[in-house]
Amino acid sequence: MPAAQLPPSPPAITAPAPAAQPGFDDAYAGARALANAGQPELALRAYDALLARSPGNVDVLLGRGIVYARLARWQEAERDLRAAAGASPGYADVWSALGNTYAWSDQPDNAADAYTHLIALQPDQPAHYVARGRALRLLGRNAEARADLDRARALGGSGDAIDALAAALQPRAGNPDATIAAGYTWAASVSSSWTDPGNGPRWNDQTVSVRHYTKAGSLAFETLRAHRFGEHDYAWALDGYVNLWSGAYANVRYQRGAAARLFPANSGRAELYQSLGDGWEASLSDDVLGFASRVNIYGVSIAKYTGDWYLQLRHQNIVSAGSHGTGDRLLARWYYAGDADTYAEATVNSGRSDDPLSLVGGQSRSGGGSVTWVRYWTPKWGTRVGASVARASGAANQRELDVALYRRW
Repeated sequence: MPAAQLPPSPPAITAPAPAAQPGFDDAYAGARALANAGQPELALRAYDALLARSPGNVDVLLGRGIVYARLARWQEAERDLRAAAGASPGYADVWSALGNTYAWSDQPDNAADAYTHLIALQPDQPAHYVARGRALRLLGRNAEARADLDRARALGGSGDAIDALAAALQPRAGNPDATIAAGYTWAASVSSSWTDPGNGPRWNDQTVSVRHYTKAGSLAFETLRAHRFGEHDYAWALDGYVNLWSGAYANVRYQRGAAARLFPANSGRAELYQSLGDGWEASLSDDVLGFASRVNIYGVSIAKYTGDWYLQLRHQNIVSAGSHGTGDRLLARWYYAGDADTYAEATVNSGRSDDPLSLVGGQSRSGGGSVTWVRYWTPKWGTRVGASVARASGAANQRELDVALYRRW
């Protein structure tokens, strides 16, 4: 899960010298030289002396504000740069420095506002759109960030900064709940599903999950309840995502069902995701289900991001004592709102099982499909609605409806 891309380090101070005064221009040049030579404290003294001679000088305020930003003295930097912007609102370098200061101090909303002023003054500079796009992405305003990225490219922009923003705007594969919009570190969900097996009482399942996010990844605690065949069962699980090397992350899960009436007594999952570049991603997985007869589900997938679409083909081999099955699933996810929160998804799947004890001649085939809609109605609240159908040789069709409520903070 890639970290947010920060703006570049503060540039060398290149503001034009103020109107010449006896000895003032030399002193101003000396202050800039000290700042650019890595002597910020001496530079601040020099700028203080210049402001004493010329109070409110915009160029001096800009220079001192940049030095304060380099020292992470954010309030003082904002004070000087705001004063400079108020005195000279058409001065592009001031808005650039102010936007960078807000970006470095984790204030993306103010950074986006400053970069908007900058773009109004210099609308043909690709770097300005990239800077604002980074701030908008951190605010979860991905559609606007994508528009800025497209504009930067249309103006001829290229290089690492544009590539990094494009990568950051790619939706996450696998479980979308494993990532979270900037500014939030906790998420909770409550979900429920109802299944009509076609030839008996309906089933229902519920899950409650709380997940915490850090720079290293995320970890969730879940409680699960199932009601099927006239019986109830409960389980709990830990589900984690962890960042690995460049372009790689993993999902690790452990689940415990003490009573083992419907859930396996113990089950686990490990899946490794690796970016292959140019929007491609591959994964390898192994699910272990600790029923009376152990089941292993080995999986491999290949996925592609293209525009606002995520497409994935997954193949699985299901192995247990005396039985073997295979399955294939094609998934298409459309991030139609241009962000990583809201999407529509459809899947189709097919499978085959070879079981010498089967009542249908040792071989059976299955298939089905699903549709899902996830939407965040506010930055903190979202919902999910889904429906699916499944069929198998010699069995009635199954139909399922599921809903979920999301909350993050």
